[in-house]
Amino acid sequence: MHSIVRIPFFKEVRDIDFVKFDRRVTWKRCDVGETIVDFEDPTSDVYFLLTGEMRVLIRTISGREIILAELRSGEFFGELSAIDGVHRSANVTSLTKSEMCIMPGPVFREMIFSSTVACHQVLRQLTGRVREMNARLTEHSIFDLKHRLYSELLRLSHDRHDHPGEKVISPPPFHHVLSARIGCRREQVTRELSILAHDHLIEKSRGGLIIKKPKILKERLDEAMSEDG
Repeated sequence: MHSIVRIPFFKEVRDIDFVKFDRRVTWKRCDVGETIVDFEDPTSDVYFLLTGEMRVLIRTISGREIILAELRSGEFFGELSAIDGVHRSANVTSLTKSEMCIMPGPVFREMIFSSTVACHQVLRQLTGRVREMNARLTEHSIFDLKHRLYSELLRLSHDRHDHPGEKVISPPPFHHVLSARIGCRREQVTRELSILAHDHLIEKSRGGLIIKKPKILKERLDEAMSEDG
């Protein structure tokens, strides 16, 4: 039986009577490549991702796509339109088969306003996203292409088990995806990755892209930041 208590976001929430809200939400399974919301969509639903992955992007007038984020199970999206009523400003597409809970904007607002814990979690996630966007804006203002790539590789990576000091991005990112994340052409990303591989700073494996010496990439970023100052 479907219930809001299944949603990871509400796991720590104890001050809401979920039963009265369960009948006011819907549940949906999505296929790979399915568009969930698109630009200028007038709806205000909030989507809670139970399984799968989603990609959030914006598209310029010329048709160029810029990836803003990739969401995984446990995360949610669509809250901005639920809060301010403004049409959608981004496209969200399913990268994998996914399952989600769709909560109408008025229901979302009612739940958040009635729960201190839920309200705090929303505020914390929103501030986290603002901080990340600020960091990206700073990088685009200060860093050149290669340093933006270094930063994105570190951001996408996690510690590699049994290999202290190394990080890995798994599965390995497509070059066109990296280029859309840092605002450049795919060929530029391919060239910079080849240079990093030649310098033995990264290595491609079947399971992912291994960052052999993340400390050096971090030092290069620190140096570029200090030079700008």
